[in-house]
Amino acid sequence: MRNPLLPFAAIAIVAIIAMVSLSYFGVNQAQQAAEGPAVTEMNPEDLYAAKGCTGCHGGNLEGGVGPALTGVGERLSAEEITNIIVNGKGSMPAGLATAEEADVLATWLLEQ
Repeated sequence: MRNPLLPFAAIAIVAIIAMVSLSYFGVNQAQQAAEGPAVTEMNPEDLYAAKGCTGCHGGNLEGGVGPALTGVGERLSAEEITNIIVNGKGSMPAGLATAEEADVLATWLLEQ
């Protein structure tokens, strides 16, 4: 005589394996989505827009709520620009970008 619980046990084992597999892949995808592309791979213009800089400094660096950024490299060094991006200044809050992102943005702004 066959054990009547055998089919249920097989289904339970398959379900557990499926849950563990889906959990692993889901967590892995969530981590990749949260990390996004590497900063060094990101276009500085896209980083500028993604960090919300356009809201205050304008899409063409023309300024608005915040100062214009055209020619900022003539007034400030890369280190000063990075410091302002990371630590904020005036009405600009701190922490809008990581130090690595700020370096990418500062290098790009020097050329504008």
